[in-house]
Amino acid sequence: MYDREVELKIKELPENLRKKVLDYIELLLEKHEKKEKRQAKFRFDWEGELSELREKFSSVELQHKALGWR
Repeated sequence: MYDREVELKIKELPENLRKKVLDYIELLLEKHEKKEKRQAKFRFDWEGELSELREKFSSVELQHKALGWR
């Protein structure tokens, strides 16, 4: 949508400012990627991994153990 307009404006800039624009674009892209990673949905691929401990410990005991591991 704005591609052509942005391209024309950048061409009007002196070389040293073009470099700054490029640096700023890269910064924005990095921030955007980090934000997307933080918003990733929680996965339950670990579900059932502690099932063998079900007979040995209650869920409350496992919660206490997990707190100790942090």
